[in-house]
Amino acid sequence: MSTKQPQIRNISEKLLSDNWYILKKYTYELQLRNGSWQKQEREVYDRGNGAVILLYNKIKNSIILIRQFRMPMYVNGYQHFLIEAAAGLLDNASPEERIIAEAEEETGFKVDKIEKVFEAFMSPGSVTEKLYFYIAEYNEQNRQSSGGGLVDEGEDIEVLEWPFPKALNAIKTGEIVDGKTIMLIQHLALNSILKNNF
Repeated sequence: MSTKQPQIRNISEKLLSDNWYILKKYTYELQLRNGSWQKQEREVYDRGNGAVILLYNKIKNSIILIRQFRMPMYVNGYQHFLIEAAAGLLDNASPEERIIAEAEEETGFKVDKIEKVFEAFMSPGSVTEKLYFYIAEYNEQNRQSSGGGLVDEGEDIEVLEWPFPKALNAIKTGEIVDGKTIMLIQHLALNSILKNNF
């Protein structure tokens, strides 16, 4: 863990929005490397922390992904459904508890043995969210439902079971563009958990 800490003073905040999550504007002074102090302003979006999980099957050499509509990507020019790993906000639950529930809600698979692989800030320039990354093995005995998410939360999720090499290739072709999903797929590849070829 990094031991160097920033020198920061005179922090003030202004609430800009609390309609969905919390958006604040922070004004502060930061000490630069040359020792001088510089006044800065930044907008910070706080939506809470989250967790993500990628389910994999060694025998089938496959993974479980989901496909759904994401408005922020759409307004940024990506006019396709997003393919991603199951994920969700913690909502005051532990990362482990939340991601087990989220996996079942979205994919239909109930897993109990999960492995944490790392934590990461996904957009540290503007968003406070830290993600907890997990992987877990699945098989047909784990299937509890067809998945699809929670309708009352506006979720309409398609569950995909893909061969692992197809998922790796989809990163190269741009069919998979979600950062957290790319990180977990590459984790499986780098650690030889699944095979990279058909």
